[in-house]
Amino acid sequence: MHTRVLTFTGAKNIDDGVAFVRDTAVPILQEQKGYRGITASADRDGSVLGVLSMWETEAAREASFGRLAELRQRGLDVVGGELTVDSFEQLVEEMAAPPTVGSALMVTRISMDPSKVDENLAFFKGEIVPRISAAPGFLALRNMIDRKTGRGIVGSAWADQDAMKNAAAQAQARRDEGRARGVNFDEDSYREIVFTDVR
Repeated sequence: MHTRVLTFTGAKNIDDGVAFVRDTAVPILQEQKGYRGITASADRDGSVLGVLSMWETEAAREASFGRLAELRQRGLDVVGGELTVDSFEQLVEEMAAPPTVGSALMVTRISMDPSKVDENLAFFKGEIVPRISAAPGFLALRNMIDRKTGRGIVGSAWADQDAMKNAAAQAQARRDEGRARGVNFDEDSYREIVFTDVR
């Protein structure tokens, strides 16, 4: 699976943005070859709106990029703020139950030497995923990396905000293990899932 992540920072109209995704973007996305779904999440206090789209192949994702350029601009006009676009390969997906609107979401940006991706991925799958998925309230986990740059995002969905906060505390306690392996962690983004269309 391959993904594209749109991040609106300084978002001024999150609810209008969600309506735009639901009513305007999704029908257009559903016409694109290889489209596998979309999830939108928001940190209203932090004025952040994130939109994750999923694609069967890298080729399908890249073929859609130009065709969706006008749609992204229209979305930015609605939401306001600034837009960044990232493309990733989804390397891990773990799911206990599908997240729904209202589920809590923790998003962490990471980076590492690209040559360390496979080694760190094996450690993450073998050592970290079982710990995360065993935590109370766990719903789903997604690890996405750009192999060329070593930059990526880890997103975990939780039944409620309390479960996410407990998971965040546990994540902080594990960070030294990651840093020892050359993984850099940006600040976590705490959000709520506000829309899903998953096939």
